Amino acid sequence: MSISVPPQSALARPIDPSVPSNRFAVAGLLVGVIAARLSGRSWPASLGIGGAGFTAWATARELDPDHPDTANAALPLAALVTLIGGPVNPLAGASVMSGLRVLAGTTGQVPTPADEAALGVQAGLAALTGERFSAFVPGLALLLSGKVQPQAAALALAPALSPALRPGQGRSVAADLLSLAALGLAATLVAPERISSKADHGGHRLDDDQIRLTRQLAAGALALSLLGRQSRSFVPLAAAAFNVGLRRTRLIKTGLIKIP
Repeated sequence: MSISVPPQSALARPIDPSVPSNRFAVAGLLVGVIAARLSGRSWPASLGIGGAGFTAWATARELDPDHPDTANAALPLAALVTLIGGPVNPLAGASVMSGLRVLAGTTGQVPTPADEAALGVQAGLAALTGERFSAFVPGLALLLSGKVQPQAAALALAPALSPALRPGQGRSVAADLLSLAALGLAATLVAPERISSKADHGGHRLDDDQIRLTRQLAAGALALSLLGRQSRSFVPLAAAAFNVGLRRTRLIKTGLIKIP
């Protein structure tokens, strides 16, 4: 009698303490919380500030898998902007990051029905808490990935239409400026790039086009967040996208890479 092994999740990427950038992320989360607490913020606000930094780090790892330093730079930037501009909605940040992870394919796994349901739940929670634009990212990511049936992607998109039970976090000047800075580098961000990193499972090299598509979705979501005046909860994504664009701009200026 054989025992069937359930498929592995396309969303799970556990923190590995043997990896320096992972240790940096955990330390950065703790430092962000402590720094916010010392500045007079409440415990919930301090946890939100540290969490925003960590979410920016995790998001940058999906957008720029070859360069952990990009994620390391995104973490303090997101924490600082959150400290200045006000709290973000953690449900929105998780929703965006999870969607980008599925589209980038960094885990090397095809989304399971449980993953599809989890993305739909995240989208629904983001929508219910007033973060409409972040709620659309998981479903769009599933649709663009081509790894699931269109009906499954539609089911993940549907919760994004849920009526908000309370207003979202809205915008702040600091969040707007960070999003504008990231969008100012969008042409560089979404330009083709050779990716050498391998998926967590399967050992295959990540697909260049999928990573580029992930970056394009990130840029589009940032633009919508500005237009919809919901930039505050997009701070983690803006910090990640800005640092990826900045890294690529530096390489272009030095002639190490060229945009076709």
